[in-house]
This record gives sequence, structure tokens and C-alpha cells, in this order.
Amino acid sequence: MSDLDPRQPWLDALKWDAQGMIPAIAQDAASGRVLMFAFMNRQSLQATVDGGIAVYWSRSRQRLWRKGEESGRLQRVRAIRADCDGDVLLLSIDQVGGIACHTGRESCFFYQLAGDSWVAADPVLKEPKEIYGK
Repeated sequence: MSDLDPRQPWLDALKWDAQGMIPAIAQDAASGRVLMFAFMNRQSLQATVDGGIAVYWSRSRQRLWRKGEESGRLQRVRAIRADCDGDVLLLSIDQVGGIACHTGRESCFFYQLAGDSWVAADPVLKEPKEIYGK
């Protein structure tokens, strides 16, 4: 059986990859717009459930990453869903400050294919140097 088995303990019911990760999609609870994609491990998912604020695993930093820890743009989690196979998570969130992307845009999914080129389809709402002070 490849489906998630709800009879198992909730963390064990999920299908973790070989590195102990599961993909997580953050979706704005009000608009339904997909804001970002990241990975979670057991520790980050448990921290998210315990604190109500999204915590991911940063593969580049090799540590837990509390979304908004530098920018102040936290993600308040309203609900967490798993897909039928238990191998992808969907977080319904309230994005504090309305900016999820480190580029200063609402969503990390701002590039749109136009013919044979990728173009930035969404505006920068706030310059990154103003957000991060760098």
C-alpha cells in the first residue's frame, strides 16, 4: 500500500526521503497563492507543529531555518495537510508582511515562461537590502 496510513503515529505515517526530508509547499491561506517550496525534516515539522510558525530545514545552511528569522516575515501556520501518498506537505499559512521571497516579492514563484525566456512577472514589493539590512 502506498497511501498514507493514518493509523500510524503522525510523523511515522509520512514518507521521508533517503536524507530524512519531505517537500513542503507554503500556500497563502487567504488567496491560495503558492508562496514557496522548501524541505522539512522530522525536527522542523515537529517545531512547526509545536510553535505554530513555519520551520524548515535549510539545505544550504545545514540547519533548522525559522522562516522570517532574519527578515521578521514569519509564516503563521493555519493548517498542515499531506498528500495521499504522504510524501508532500502543504502548509496553509498567513505570511507576515506579505513577502515570502528573499527577493522582496510576494511569492518565490515570480518567474513566468514567455516564449523561450523566463521573465519576472511580479514586482519587487520591498528591496532586499531594506528587509535584511545588507
